Amino acid sequence: MNQIFQQEWVALQNKYEQYEFLALFNKLAALGVFLVLSPGRLVLVLLALLWLQEAIFKTYQARLGERLLKVEQGLREGGLPSLGMQLHSEWQAHRPGVGGLLAQYLSQALRPSLACSYVILLALALYRLFAW
Repeated sequence: MNQIFQQEWVALQNKYEQYEFLALFNKLAALGVFLVLSPGRLVLVLLALLWLQEAIFKTYQARLGERLLKVEQGLREGGLPSLGMQLHSEWQAHRPGVGGLLAQYLSQALRPSLACSYVILLALALYRLFAW
């Protein structure tokens, strides 16, 4: 029985991550729409549609997350060591509050490998803003 749960967990986890990437792509598309199109009703409509589309992705993802928690419970009850395939259960049990999440996001944002490209882009944007 554990093998069936393990296979289901892997399949669900892959799909869960896929929805995360789709949501990120959706945000990038919204940014592109905002930057490329001139202000007007079309931009508002497209942004609203992209917002709705991301809500749909996140709804599907939330459903998968609920099932993942049930599968993880089944794995625990089936005797799988508590360290295996418990990502969502562990996150739910130790999830920090809003302040903790914001601190984690800021900590990641300040990592040199992540910040470097944004610092360069921001510098170029400021140069372009004030040099013209």
